[in-house]
Amino acid sequence: MTDARPLYQVIRSAIENRIMSGALRPGDRIPFEHELMAEYGCARMTVNKALSALASAGLIARQRRRGSFVTRPRIHMAALRIPDIREEIEKRGHVYALRLVTRSVLGADSPSAAPLRLSHGKLLSLRCVHLADARPYAVEERLINLAAVPDAMDADFAIDPPGSWLLAHVPWTEAEHRITAAPAGDTAILLELDTDKPCLVLERWTWREAETITYVRTIFDGDSFDLTAHFASQG
Repeated sequence: MTDARPLYQVIRSAIENRIMSGALRPGDRIPFEHELMAEYGCARMTVNKALSALASAGLIARQRRRGSFVTRPRIHMAALRIPDIREEIEKRGHVYALRLVTRSVLGADSPSAAPLRLSHGKLLSLRCVHLADARPYAVEERLINLAAVPDAMDADFAIDPPGSWLLAHVPWTEAEHRITAAPAGDTAILLELDTDKPCLVLERWTWREAETITYVRTIFDGDSFDLTAHFASQG
């Protein structure tokens, strides 16, 4: 079938898909303009428009006379990477399962949507429980900006963990983490804990340049979760 999109969008999508699949990794150089012109049989202006769109989205950096390179995501807290809870549970030798508790669409003006910090638009609100060997491991409360991630409406988050799905499908360029301690509170039933049991709360915002992608608040039993980081000297 013929792709009905403008050619620059086809070129952009092809390069973006290679970045997301890992075929092109941070620091890799993407094909030169003349190579893309030959591959797609198009003018330099078309290729330039595609590369400009990728640069605006923060996926590549264009360097005069050197070409364009896949960017490295910026994380405000260097101690943490973007975690994939399913991967973490399975890495620890446990059987992973997911239970979707609630799923709804909210307006940006809803009080429940405030953490995403948007002034307008629609958000997908999710609450789910991650299980390890059939026992509660973490409660996830997530908001997804549907303007930035429209495909999220069709995703089956009763099967695919939201974080795993987003990491596999949505490019991001910047993240911010916040870690706090709090009693289990209204998540106590889901975590099978007493309401005053200490929990670790990890909040994260991710962006693609100026566009907000998602906000997530994940609550862990303080006795069953730890955060570790390995550092190398910068000197």
